[in-house]
Amino acid sequence: MKIICIGLNYKQHCVEMGWKFPVEPVVFLKPDSALLKNNKPFFLPDFSENIHYETEIVVKISRLGKSIAAKYAHRYYKEVTIGIDITARDIQDRQIKSGLPWDLAKGFDGSAPLGTFIPLSEAGQIDNLDFSLKINDKIVQKSNTADMIFEVDKIIEYISKFYTLKTGDLIFTGTPSGVGKLYKNDNLVAYLGEKVVLDFVIK
Repeated sequence: MKIICIGLNYKQHCVEMGWKFPVEPVVFLKPDSALLKNNKPFFLPDFSENIHYETEIVVKISRLGKSIAAKYAHRYYKEVTIGIDITARDIQDRQIKSGLPWDLAKGFDGSAPLGTFIPLSEAGQIDNLDFSLKINDKIVQKSNTADMIFEVDKIIEYISKFYTLKTGDLIFTGTPSGVGKLYKNDNLVAYLGEKVVLDFVIK
């Protein structure tokens, strides 16, 4: 099972991070040990002083596929949820300045909290999904998938040129603006529309 992540996929997030808009999807991977399921707590690691949250729509691949055209991509997923791409921002900044990959900043244990999957037939159209994150009852991120630079089907077309997609693979599709630092005892509650799909605490 692969966790495939897309970076810089919302314009306002690019602006807040000081990056130019990408001309093709920015792709990185997380190992399966990054998954954090069943609303288990996330424990702040001792190797970073600046752990950030990034709220993302996540789709689960439902069938084997390679070199999938965008017009057929909708056949390869049926469920959607919210995931948090937890990032060691201080490590990422150092890696970027050195021209190095983001792996250590993005792929450490527990860095991919994952919500409950909802059938798309219930959630709605993939290109028009509202989602949001509250921390301690305050909305910190709120967006809609219509604001993506690269829509989900285009992402699948792009990444399937390089990776064979297998049943159960997860695609984190990028975060909107509003990312920020996590602190001990924060309570994160993620919404897909009005439905809570993820609710966990920081330890």
